[in-house]
Amino acid sequence: MQTKTLSLTRILLLCGALAGPLFILTVLIEDYTRPAFNPRLQALSLLSLGEWGWVQIVNFVLAGVLNLLYAGGLWRRLHPGRAGTWGPLLIGAYGLGLLSVGVFRTDPANGFPPGAIASTGPSWHGVLHALGGLFVFVVLAAALGLFVRFFLERKERWWAFYCLASAVLLLLFFFGGINSAVLMARFLRLATLVGWMAASVIAIKLLCAPDTTQPPHEGHRA
Repeated sequence: MQTKTLSLTRILLLCGALAGPLFILTVLIEDYTRPAFNPRLQALSLLSLGEWGWVQIVNFVLAGVLNLLYAGGLWRRLHPGRAGTWGPLLIGAYGLGLLSVGVFRTDPANGFPPGAIASTGPSWHGVLHALGGLFVFVVLAAALGLFVRFFLERKERWWAFYCLASAVLLLLFFFGGINSAVLMARFLRLATLVGWMAASVIAIKLLCAPDTTQPPHEGHRA
């Protein structure tokens, strides 16, 4: 039974390891293959619109599902030790946020998709998409902040520094371009690259490391 438990935990952590790279690779392919789309001027959420918009919708939803599974792996691996409760909860919330931005599409903007009629104001689903995006980045930054403490407790200072730097850069990039559509298109990609990859790198770290996440005085559950 123990072997099966560890195997399932590793599979769930592997979902987290794949989530970030798969999402980013899909966005990069779409950036340079979608007709009339300019990644330097148009935010990646706009890839959800148009004839091929379903690809990015699936990309958001798949990333959300993979991160929800990842949250389950974190729970099995870390609970009840440091980050064993809030880590899975925050990563799970991150996954749910990604599901929401996939389900609720953004509004046309900056000339994409071609021929779309500009609306006089944001639609209800555009507002929910924007709120979902804000939620995703803030919750992910909080999760990375939690793992700063986790790695510090384990005396892994470089990993703690990586998580801290990723959380700070994620927030700087996300809020740094909020007043400019062009800057937002570019900075959101950078925030996504930094944040999504950090979450996946933590999963890879846990996959490669022995299961020593519980403090010695707490021991392991049966």
